[in-house]
Amino acid sequence: MSRSRYGADAPTRPPGGAPERVGVLGGGRMGAGIAHAFLLAGSHVTVVERDDAAAEGARGRVLDSVAASVARGTTDETAEALGGRLAVATEVDGFADAGLVVEAVPEDLDLKVDALTRVEGVLAADAALASNTSSISIDELAGRLDRPARFLGMHFFNPVPASALVEVVRGTGTDGALVEEARGWVQAIGKTPIIVHDAPGFASSRLGVALGLEAIRMLEEGVASAEDIDAAMALGYKHPVGPLKLTDLVGLDVRLGIAEYLAGELGERFEPPALLRRMVAEGKLGRKTGEGFYLWDAQ
Repeated sequence: MSRSRYGADAPTRPPGGAPERVGVLGGGRMGAGIAHAFLLAGSHVTVVERDDAAAEGARGRVLDSVAASVARGTTDETAEALGGRLAVATEVDGFADAGLVVEAVPEDLDLKVDALTRVEGVLAADAALASNTSSISIDELAGRLDRPARFLGMHFFNPVPASALVEVVRGTGTDGALVEEARGWVQAIGKTPIIVHDAPGFASSRLGVALGLEAIRMLEEGVASAEDIDAAMALGYKHPVGPLKLTDLVGLDVRLGIAEYLAGELGERFEPPALLRRMVAEGKLGRKTGEGFYLWDAQ
């Protein structure tokens, strides 16, 4: 698939303060959601995937999400106008004109390092590079880059269109001006930023995984059913969704990977329960496979 270019009539700055041109590396559920958010804020967005089939799949996910926003009346633009600002490609050269690129590949250190170094190689010196990592150290990733001052974490939450939060993670070498830029970008896409210094699991993953792992241990020990454990948090503590259902939405494999990383960094309190390991080994990964702590239909 050839690299996509924007037309000469693109606006010099889209309304609301989002970057004019945004790149997203990885067009899965998270990447598509990030692309959707910046499209609605007025940006031109390029999504890069590994091959033509994956790129077209990403295009479909973004367009479906955009169409849903139009149907809900959350944007004044038409689906055609929004889709006209979306491009997909299979080479990182498609990011050459981007002011911001957000990496949204799976939560694997080596994979992220490879992705980020390839993207940095095509960006302008003043462009910003962000990782959507939910747990991997920003400083560890920045140590592999040539321009750590222009790198930070932008941790979006699933599903991105419905989530109100973005965790902006500041590494030791991140330029303070970039942190403020990122704060503005998050506000421009209609979400609330929190600023967190680099630490294992940041704020959200560390707290969320701790709660999720304890809920799994309770289920494993027969304390209560999955439904009742979730109801305790949803009704008793006003959480929008219980920790076990949230684990299904995030993916049991994703949660296991984060827990293993946190256990290595912070100790045995994050050691994954045997039930979680067993369910992942059996392919029960949550909504994406149709079964986790709950049964999910194909839709």
